[in-house]
Amino acid sequence: MADRVRKPEWLKVNFGANGRYSETKRIVDEHKLHTICSSGRCPNIGECWGKGTATFMIGGEICTRSCKFCNTQTGRPLPLNEAEPTSVAQSIALMKLNHVVITSVDRDDLDDLGAHHWAKTIREVKRLNPHITIEVLIPDFQGKDDLVEVVTQAAPDIISHNMETVRRISPMVRSAANYDTSLSVLKQIADSSIGCKSGIMVGLGETTSEVVELMDDLYNVGCRILTIGQYLQPTHKHYPVHEYITPDQFAEYKKIASDMGFCKVESAPLVRSSYHADKHILK
Repeated sequence: MADRVRKPEWLKVNFGANGRYSETKRIVDEHKLHTICSSGRCPNIGECWGKGTATFMIGGEICTRSCKFCNTQTGRPLPLNEAEPTSVAQSIALMKLNHVVITSVDRDDLDDLGAHHWAKTIREVKRLNPHITIEVLIPDFQGKDDLVEVVTQAAPDIISHNMETVRRISPMVRSAANYDTSLSVLKQIADSSIGCKSGIMVGLGETTSEVVELMDDLYNVGCRILTIGQYLQPTHKHYPVHEYITPDQFAEYKKIASDMGFCKVESAPLVRSSYHADKHILK
């Protein structure tokens, strides 16, 4: 078996906390709230909670897909919790958040793939938190335009859908999602005039030219917000890290994307989809 690539110094997390972070953590712990920030062990949790932003996951904790980069449990999901949209909205109010990101597992088991649950959640969050800004990180809904439209009509501030990786590597690590299907979803989002965002991981064996090609593809469908972060292998059973991309290369990717015309670009080793999400609202 090939030797594992050793993690470099620049991937060490400088965890900081302030009063806002401590209060948010207390509320999350006391009320047993589910955030992907804590369950996903995000390296930026201190910074984000300290600024009043957090990410919730809806639709349960069991995904119908089994992507090789993702540590979410795969299997047969439980029925949707019909009270979840209101519960999430109440949790956000309790945490006094300024900006929220909502994501979900894939629910290919449902007739509508979870689209109406998504829309209900967005509307409930707006109803109980009228001053908050909302980003949603959605699955591909199998590329079905009518289901994507259910979400766009709920009108969050940003709709994100992650490409995850370059065209060549996509079928190796994504169990059901398709590169071109994802592009079509992003085009529909952009055409709706809602902020369109996507994220990718690097370090899976892609080349610089492949990353630039992906940027071109995103820009051509109207995506204007992009995050680029280092892929980190969740367990030894997942797709291995091919290399750790240097901070200088991340800076170069940011320059290329910015020069191309992207309005907001986050590119650094520890960047995740929701990193600095509150700054991505396009005025």
